Amino acid sequence: MRLLVTGGAGFIGANFVRQTLQTRPDARITVLDKLTYAGNRASLEGLDVDLVVGDVADAALVDKLVSGADTVVHFAAESHNDNSLHDPSPFIQTNLVGTFALLEAVRKHGVRLHHVSTDEVYGDLELDDPAKFTEQTPYNPSSPYSATKAGSDLLVRAWARSFGVRATLSNCSNNYGPYQHIEKFIPRQITNLLTGRRPALYGAGLNVRDWIHVDDHNTGVWAVLDAGELGRTYLIGADGELDNLTVMRMILEQMGHGPDEFDHVTDRAGHDLRYAIDAAPLRAELGWAPDYGDFAAGLAATIDWYRDNTAWWAADKERVEARYAEQGQA
Repeated sequence: MRLLVTGGAGFIGANFVRQTLQTRPDARITVLDKLTYAGNRASLEGLDVDLVVGDVADAALVDKLVSGADTVVHFAAESHNDNSLHDPSPFIQTNLVGTFALLEAVRKHGVRLHHVSTDEVYGDLELDDPAKFTEQTPYNPSSPYSATKAGSDLLVRAWARSFGVRATLSNCSNNYGPYQHIEKFIPRQITNLLTGRRPALYGAGLNVRDWIHVDDHNTGVWAVLDAGELGRTYLIGADGELDNLTVMRMILEQMGHGPDEFDHVTDRAGHDLRYAIDAAPLRAELGWAPDYGDFAAGLAATIDWYRDNTAWWAADKERVEARYAEQGQA
């Protein structure tokens, strides 16, 4: 099995590579990653992979790499909402132009593609709405990030229908776990506490996210790769709905702090209220189930990882906090 994993030095991609090598030792993996601030060579340390440093929007490079693969798993994306509000241009280039380059390459070489996306393409739900996102939920993105991911999804669907590209898609809820960049909500709060800073919470913290451990996301991706219907979109979620205030207080409690030892900061523009995934088809049709059904246990393991792997994130901490301060989000 020859796999090309785009964005394989990023958070979800690196965990996918690690999990795949553990469970499928016959796999031969090439990682294509631009190694921007969100990609980290150290996340692949000790792994038998070929790392190619390059841009997924580089059509010539992508064509060359795809020609030697059986399957492409496409994680590469600009993914941080705050950054997309500050400067949308990298999101257009990577998420749209990069996906187009990849689609043209897999179309030319007849290679199987799995495209990894987000539940944020659906917009948000009201806090008191019992509904969840399904495969039929209309797209309604609310940020440059989610808009470009929605666009990339639609490109994949169009190439599957118009050109017969052998592709599947998955839209997943919010991931957490090891190797996540410290600009993201959970690792930012953990590393704030580990460095003696006060955690920071947008607004009242009532926004709800549907949390899933990154390893569960990646077993879901493999379920789709192994048995998914071509041309179809699958939603991956672990029934992990929690508001941000609750998650903040769980982090504080597990790290030995009081429930109110954090600061409220001005809410993010266009901040989505609630995400919720209906993963019933993935469970019923493909037999997938999450291993981390208990969010508190997964969170504790994540805290332990950041505590034990300070060298992986410490060099970035000052820069991340300085950028938040410049953007008035400290």
